[in-house]
Amino acid sequence: MGRVTVREKVLRIRDGSATERVDTLVVEEPLEIRLDGDPLSVTMRTPGNDFDLAAGFLVSEGVVSRGEEVTAIRYCAGATEDGSNTYNVLDVSLAPGVPRPDTSLERNFYTSSSCGLCGKASLDAVRTQAVWQVDGDGLRVEAETLTSLPDRLREAQRVFERTGALHAAGLFTADGELLALREDVGRHNAVDKLVGWALRSDRLPLRETVLMVSGRASFELVQKAWMAGIPMMAAVSAPSSLAVDLAAEAGITLVGFLRGTSMNVYAGRHRILLKKAHTAPSAATGGVRGPGR
Repeated sequence: MGRVTVREKVLRIRDGSATERVDTLVVEEPLEIRLDGDPLSVTMRTPGNDFDLAAGFLVSEGVVSRGEEVTAIRYCAGATEDGSNTYNVLDVSLAPGVPRPDTSLERNFYTSSSCGLCGKASLDAVRTQAVWQVDGDGLRVEAETLTSLPDRLREAQRVFERTGALHAAGLFTADGELLALREDVGRHNAVDKLVGWALRSDRLPLRETVLMVSGRASFELVQKAWMAGIPMMAAVSAPSSLAVDLAAEAGITLVGFLRGTSMNVYAGRHRILLKKAHTAPSAATGGVRGPGR
């Protein structure tokens, strides 16, 4: 398995004075995902939980939705000239009868760590019909529980504390219990690793859970939540307009700017329980007030 962090010498300048020191950096390396021996995608990721990443990628793309549809995931040996294993190429075997992905849904062969949608043929290609529906679930979460999630997520981020350079995705119960957490240099990879963990643990669909992400709420992350059957997603930063549209379409509760005791609820507000019986509408929007964009 590849290293998650490396140590590098840096020149630190502060208040006009320069000193040399050793800094801890997060590793970013390519991972090639093959499907039954055929190249499918290359993504830049932080090594670790690679099998989860591949499995979650296939869930997000609508290729699989149940653990039994994947028969094996293995690293490919002989990835270098000397025959050694770089742990940067792995192959996923599908069960007999599982159809291969439609080419219109496949990513380009290369995707960056910052963009989970680079290479999509069109926006319409991303709007795949999810197997799991979330709009009829009974999940309800107290607002006070939601406000505790960012701190709980940060407390569980081991590599971030050393590098400050990783995104995190955490899966929580309605009571705020952390079920699983994954870190990666790419925010979409972190979510794929989490969804892949759920697939390989036969936990899909992830009903009655909350997805908490450390960055912004982008369209592709809401899509991944939908594909995994997650009814609620919260982010510490802003959502995009397309993320809000997709959340409303899917029936997902979308929370942004979750900081301190404040939050903005952009879709699915019926799942959030407030202690106060009445919520005063905003004069400008008629909605729940929160921190500005």
